[in-house]
Amino acid sequence: PEEGKPRTGPGAAAQWGAAAAAAAKAERAETAALALTGSETETEVQGAVEAFLTGLVSDDRFKDRHPAALKKAAEKALRLKSLALLQGPEGAAAAAERGAKVASAVLLTKALVAAPANYLTPTALAETASRLSEELGLELKVLEREECEKLGMGAYLGVSQGAVEPPKFIHLTYKPKGEVRKRVALIGKGLTFDSGGYNLKAGAGSMIEKMKFDMGGAGAVLGAARAVGLLQPAGVEAHFLVAACENMVSERAMRPGDILTASNDKTIEVINTDAEGRLTLADALVYAERLGTAEGATPLDAIVDVATLTGACIIALGDKYAGVWAADEGLAGSLARAAEATGELAWRMPLASEYAEDLKSPIADLKNVGGRAGGSITAALFLKEFVEKAPWAHVDIAGPVWSDKAGGATGYGARMLSRFVEDAGKEEAKAE
Repeated sequence: PEEGKPRTGPGAAAQWGAAAAAAAKAERAETAALALTGSETETEVQGAVEAFLTGLVSDDRFKDRHPAALKKAAEKALRLKSLALLQGPEGAAAAAERGAKVASAVLLTKALVAAPANYLTPTALAETASRLSEELGLELKVLEREECEKLGMGAYLGVSQGAVEPPKFIHLTYKPKGEVRKRVALIGKGLTFDSGGYNLKAGAGSMIEKMKFDMGGAGAVLGAARAVGLLQPAGVEAHFLVAACENMVSERAMRPGDILTASNDKTIEVINTDAEGRLTLADALVYAERLGTAEGATPLDAIVDVATLTGACIIALGDKYAGVWAADEGLAGSLARAAEATGELAWRMPLASEYAEDLKSPIADLKNVGGRAGGSITAALFLKEFVEKAPWAHVDIAGPVWSDKAGGATGYGARMLSRFVEDAGKEEAKAE
């Protein structure tokens, strides 16, 4: 901003919305009001309400449930009954209503990502999708292991084979009222726990104790599904996909050196069992594109996968920015606009074909990792091998999915992805 002028935009609005929530919690307020100047945009009002409502919630699900502790918690609990907007712009009420709907989606994402892996199993993730389907009228299909085997999902099932918990391939669909002008698919990486497999996460910095958040992509996609189901955008059909499983060590687990066959018949030499997320996404990407290539189907206009994929992305961009790799300029622009509109930070990264050589295997079509250098780029190039024609983008959210300073799960991705879906129908309508 220019010197002397206040910072504006959804990010700034979120800051003062969060500050208001902190004040309301400190005072244990029963009523609250956000005093506006009247010059705010509807986007800023929405962002402030979102931040206020998400900031009110503390995750106490796994704390002491003893009666004395519950009584003490109840005495400290927030009793807020109403929120008023003072002197807002025209359209502030509608913006606030949108903000409340998106806030509920962000809270779902945060709750999923923060849940321990012994609570949030692949089955529990599928049950969450089932509740969304029932509440919001979304179509739901959950593929069990046998159905995934029939589809040839050898990469996904290779990751899951070492776990006691069964895999669950989740497919939620939102269909608008009226004409469908655009069809998009969002894919979330759904590793509810990642031990690293035989390439075990060990030692300082491995973050194995935090690997419950390796389903952060799935959390973002299911949060987006909730927002889309509540907002009911026109003109766009959206598919929400999660190949949920665990990556564990056992006598049945995949080994370094194994060769897996994905559902597009490409073979993959497993160099590192801790590069497992891209294996699950590979089969999910093939599944997504086939939604638009089946007989009588309309091709998809966009496929976006979202994943806590690489530590290399955190090294490159830090813990506040997601990395975006896109094979389509129009799709890259749409994601950038959605990120800017929602205040979620994302940065375009190179899909550098010069590094594709690093993924070549002497005994299979691909290796599942390249060299140490450019690890987030080679991960994106690996995923690109499983999309033929559909416009595709990959979003690595390994950094912003979690913040110890902010108390853990951030809810990152639900806002941007739901806005992307909303905008998809509008963009197509303008093109007509």
